[in-house]
Amino acid sequence: MGSMQIHLIRHGKTAANEQGLYCGQADPSLSANGTAAIVSLQAEGLYPAAVEAYFTSGLRRTEETLALIYGNVGRTAMPGLREYDFGQFEMQSHEALKGLAAYQAWIHDETGHVSCPGGESRHAYARRVREAFDLLVDEVVCQGHRNVVAVVHGGVIAHVMARLFPHVRDFYGWQPDHGHGYSLTYEQRQCMGFVELSAI
Repeated sequence: MGSMQIHLIRHGKTAANEQGLYCGQADPSLSANGTAAIVSLQAEGLYPAAVEAYFTSGLRRTEETLALIYGNVGRTAMPGLREYDFGQFEMQSHEALKGLAAYQAWIHDETGHVSCPGGESRHAYARRVREAFDLLVDEVVCQGHRNVVAVVHGGVIAHVMARLFPHVRDFYGWQPDHGHGYSLTYEQRQCMGFVELSAI
């Protein structure tokens, strides 16, 4: 099918982001500052044009970010691309949780198999994101699209990038600022390169 581009954009900030809270499966809206920042980036012409298909995680912050950038467009929600499930740690801060044994076990886990109470493990999260992203690529290939946008989450983008480019940066080095991300150019389903959205 030749080449295609998948643009991964991190949603705008929420109040939870601004307050340093764990926010994964929780579903807050963008904050006033987060909304203003996306509007400003859109006005600067930062985002890709001539997009043929749109994807989100289905959570409100991704839906709202997409609408601010592209208006009321049709899109496909992919729940597998939602952020990490923090379970009982959702919408709480490190400071509030640091005294809990379960929290200490989770943050010091080096295996990736310790789950947040009522949530998921890092290993399960990585597997979920990998499978969902592969489904997205399959959908794009099946439909013959050449230029698509996915508005998702920082952790999701970092997992995708770390998997595709394991020797370039670590997981945290791939996490983009809110409203930014990466453009992936695929050739016959093989990733050939990327450029930061801020450089587009």
